[in-house]
Amino acid sequence: MAVHITTKWLGDMKFESTNPSGNNLTIQATPENGEQAEGLRPKALMLSALAGCSGLDVASLIKKMKLKVEDFKIDIDANLTEEHPKHYDKVTMSFHFYGNDLNEKKLQKAVDLSVEKYCGVMEMFRQFSELTVETHFYKS
Repeated sequence: MAVHITTKWLGDMKFESTNPSGNNLTIQATPENGEQAEGLRPKALMLSALAGCSGLDVASLIKKMKLKVEDFKIDIDANLTEEHPKHYDKVTMSFHFYGNDLNEKKLQKAVDLSVEKYCGVMEMFRQFSELTVETHFYKS
């Protein structure tokens, strides 16, 4: 399946990028000369894409498995190399599930399926980064 986006320069250090869903996003470097920080930074956007990809997988599996989850979030900590081209060489992804009736075994299976099978962004990250995935459960 071919995907097409267009990224247009808006001047200074700011771009607008189309998305196949029809929603545009602003990409911007660190604000300079008093500019307002309106956009997302490219490398941080990659981490958001990783969390979003895996999160959507897990949310879909929670629905299919009819699991009771009050809330969940994904935290990502990443190490950016010092040398150019700077890239993430180590990434830790932590899933946090909240609820009084959590099926920890099935939730772990949902995370594992995303990590090992479904999340294409995760597979891309594996090409250049050491990935660690953690799962945490909390009673509400």
